[in-house]
Amino acid sequence: MDPYSQAEQSAALNSSLQCNSCGATLHFAPGTHQLKCTYCGATNEIVQENTGPVVSVDYDSFIHSTNSLSAQRTAKVVSCKNCGASTTLLAEVNSENCTFCASPLVISDAESKQIVRPHYILPFAITQQQAATNFQTWMKKLWFAPSDLPQLVSGHASQLRGIYLPHWTYDADARTEYDGQRGDYYYETEYYTETVNGREERRSRQVRHTRWHSVSGTVYNEFNDIFVIASASLPHKVAKRLEPWHMQALVHYNEQYVSGFRSELYQVSPEDGLEQAKLIMRGIIEQTIRRDIGGDEQRIEEYYDTYRNIALKYLLLPVWISAYKYNNKLYHFTVNASTGEVVGERPYSGTKIALLVMAIIAVVIFIIYLSKQ
Repeated sequence: MDPYSQAEQSAALNSSLQCNSCGATLHFAPGTHQLKCTYCGATNEIVQENTGPVVSVDYDSFIHSTNSLSAQRTAKVVSCKNCGASTTLLAEVNSENCTFCASPLVISDAESKQIVRPHYILPFAITQQQAATNFQTWMKKLWFAPSDLPQLVSGHASQLRGIYLPHWTYDADARTEYDGQRGDYYYETEYYTETVNGREERRSRQVRHTRWHSVSGTVYNEFNDIFVIASASLPHKVAKRLEPWHMQALVHYNEQYVSGFRSELYQVSPEDGLEQAKLIMRGIIEQTIRRDIGGDEQRIEEYYDTYRNIALKYLLLPVWISAYKYNNKLYHFTVNASTGEVVGERPYSGTKIALLVMAIIAVVIFIIYLSKQ
């Protein structure tokens, strides 16, 4: 794609995001396939130009193509000086805080950049109000939370920010040669003496042993959609708990679904993501080796894996997120905008925990007292 074609596409996109009734910018309406004007309520249906199946692309071809204009799009990008997250911004934004650490963003530092175009996007299905309601429900179920926490974060729940997080998924065929040992159980009778009613009695029991012998072999694995989050802005445990996603709702990337939302740029390169995916694959490969070895126990001494037909998908997945500080410590709460699942970090009340421990001790003392009566 030449620069002129790209400029023409940008102009066409800007035109499609302009309300015909009042001229305001249209934003994507979660839970629909429509753009909606927040001023006059007018809506436009999003028309998908590409309705083909969701498929992976060849890994090597993707790596080689990321520098081409056809694989890129233009976006207004700002980087947080505190946590390092780089996100796209709406054109009309003049002041904003970082979604991930709540630090003020220096909007004057925002740059117009060419960034890699995702393959697919999972549109927001959960509205901001639904996300806030789900969060409040989750908050009410917390045990041992500080008493003032719900009041503190209630304002943050209404300030949830919608953002698309970058993910990679990897496919691969693996061939693995291994050397190891197979352990098979066998039993021997063992005799011993035991004193019963003051008399020595000879008894027997079965004792288990393991017979080991060397084995080697080759196993094959086919991997599809091994997920790797390409963001480092969320704590890893929070990001993993956001899974699973309603992947059946994936659509080919269309910038209209991003209108009104931020999207984070990937911080984990596709090459580093592949190495993370291989760690996941190797855990599954080791399970396959153990099944192939068989027996009652297995020892894997060494193995050599070869990966072929490596492919990937670059995805944007939706979350509602906010960050708050309690006693000067940063906490995140995140809502999967595909399923509505709430994943949050929370402080604990030392006073409530101490009272519980004291109550347990009191109950134990009371039970001991009753047992001696």
